[in-house]
Amino acid sequence: MRLTRPMLAVAGAVAVLALAGCGSGDSKAEVKVPATATGSLESLAAKVKCTPDMQIDSDEVRQAICKTSAGKFVFATFATDRGQREWINDAKDYGGYYLVGRKWVAVGTDKVVKALQPTLGGWEEIGTDHSTHTG
Repeated sequence: MRLTRPMLAVAGAVAVLALAGCGSGDSKAEVKVPATATGSLESLAAKVKCTPDMQIDSDEVRQAICKTSAGKFVFATFATDRGQREWINDAKDYGGYYLVGRKWVAVGTDKVVKALQPTLGGWEEIGTDHSTHTG
């Protein structure tokens, strides 16, 4: 039997899935992340109980400052996935922690992002750490 790229890809995916099933079994240590929330900036902000202070309101991006009991953060929604990815890639140069969902992002401290995730879902991305740079 000759191995082809599609067969290797399937075999690799099966191996990854098999390994993903192996864990410590410590379910208490695992964070329960809900399905990623969707909606307008206002509806997402309402889910985390904040009133957005709008900073940018354009066709491509809507951005607001929000504050919850966990702290302040920037909330942004995007018209396209590509626009979102470009915004995140540019913003990550400034550091910070990013909770990312489909066409939205919340930017704040690690503590704030972790506090929002149980309500909004999504995944965390981390910006560039400039603390090790000397000048």
